[in-house]
Amino acid sequence: MNILRRPWGAMHYRIDGPENGMPVVFANSLGTDLRLWDALLSRLPGICAIRFDKRGHGLSDLGGWPSISDLADDAAALLDYLKPGRVVFVGISVGGMIGQALAASRPDLLKALVLSNSAVKMGSPQLWQARIEVIRQGGTAAITDAVMERWFGPVFRASPQLSVWRNMLSRSDDHGYIAICKAIAAADLTDTAAKLRLPVQVIAGSADGSSPPDLVQATANLIEGASYHLIPDVGHLPPVEAPQAFADCLVSFLKDYA
Repeated sequence: MNILRRPWGAMHYRIDGPENGMPVVFANSLGTDLRLWDALLSRLPGICAIRFDKRGHGLSDLGGWPSISDLADDAAALLDYLKPGRVVFVGISVGGMIGQALAASRPDLLKALVLSNSAVKMGSPQLWQARIEVIRQGGTAAITDAVMERWFGPVFRASPQLSVWRNMLSRSDDHGYIAICKAIAAADLTDTAAKLRLPVQVIAGSADGSSPPDLVQATANLIEGASYHLIPDVGHLPPVEAPQAFADCLVSFLKDYA
């Protein structure tokens, strides 16, 4: 079990693949832990995959009430500790927001960035506050069915695999989930994205109910030179729902950074 001590507590991380492989960091979405990427990694031979649980998720401590900038500082601290060299950072949903903030604050750590199902601003403060109130009254279990509708397309929702992700969300720590909701609600990375000057691949899912393709593409349009790729018939978590399609896009992007 790998733990990095942070001022707020223990940060859980995991490394898979050859030590001399291309270092690629994976940052998870709200309500998931680093197992989000399990189905993808077997399709990415030769990389050194660095994964971590953000505050209040998975096996990491709760860690107070962080901003997106604070979460980016956590990722930077992990990379400063591990010293893998400059990495490709792959972030999904809020993980993509963390990646944007990290690329702006510590460009020395990144050589490229992948933003999956993410945007410079995700939802309104009112939307997030309404979700927080539901969780305070009924826990994360109270939002699980609605979130599954946004996370996955109809075919995946009808499959037995849905129960795994439903369980992961419904068993999430309420405080940890609310803390990241607050971070997302307060974040607007429009100015940050417009100033990014590194290679960026943006990925969307056509059936994404959390970050619709138009929202994701609008973020790609803000970033100079960014490429945009739409995966059809999948929702908010394509590494889960369509790992081969996601891997194909990622491998095509990574080949320039081997």
